[in-house]
Amino acid sequence: MISSRHYGRPPADAPRFYGRRKGRGLTAYRRRLLETLLPTLAFDPPPDERIVDPRRWFGAEVTAVWLEVGCGKGEHLAHRAGAHPTVGLVGCEPFEAGVAGLLATIEARGLGNVRIHAEDARPLLPRLAPASLERVFVLFPDPWPKTRHRDRRLMTGAVLDALAAALADGGILRFATDDARYLTDTLALVLAHGAFDWPARSATDWRRPADQGPMSRYEARAAAQGRKAIYLTFVRRARTLQPMSSSGT
Repeated sequence: MISSRHYGRPPADAPRFYGRRKGRGLTAYRRRLLETLLPTLAFDPPPDERIVDPRRWFGAEVTAVWLEVGCGKGEHLAHRAGAHPTVGLVGCEPFEAGVAGLLATIEARGLGNVRIHAEDARPLLPRLAPASLERVFVLFPDPWPKTRHRDRRLMTGAVLDALAAALADGGILRFATDDARYLTDTLALVLAHGAFDWPARSATDWRRPADQGPMSRYEARAAAQGRKAIYLTFVRRARTLQPMSSSGT
């Protein structure tokens, strides 16, 4: 059975969620996937588990864990899972149709290294074990362009604190958007945070994705409407730097 916390019943202490959870009706096949396949892949830690180690949801066979916040129907997530079979991928997506679409792809491709958190990612992020993630992807989140809606954006200081804690030293945070204001606000936020470096050296570093996979629906829509996407890659700084010995070795 699908957890009662999914699709319209978030935890009482969860931050307010403003996006859609349900859309048009699903096909019988996709409804069946939600009822049968999702419970076997659900990354849904119990509320009393304060610290969550994502490796436990995959087993010893994964070499690292990557997480995508707002994975939609999983075009990017499935591409990564197929290209990196020894990496565990966690996709966070509260929109029911998106989860159903990802489940259909997982079944069609036989992907065994994907787990799904079918809820808002924000309550989960602070609970992830320190340095438990190697990569995090935040691709084309809702920009909430109106000034009065800025507090609804995903990328906030609190979320960045949680991501900095969950990423291992040298870990990668990738952010993409086609909204110029969200881009500049996020870049300023991350650079002021202190836990991340931005190793870009030329415009090529932010005009093309680091790994060209299939376009998501949002990315394709932006391209069709003439909006340019920008791709930012940040690196988690080392938490402690070992002092050099007097001999220089």
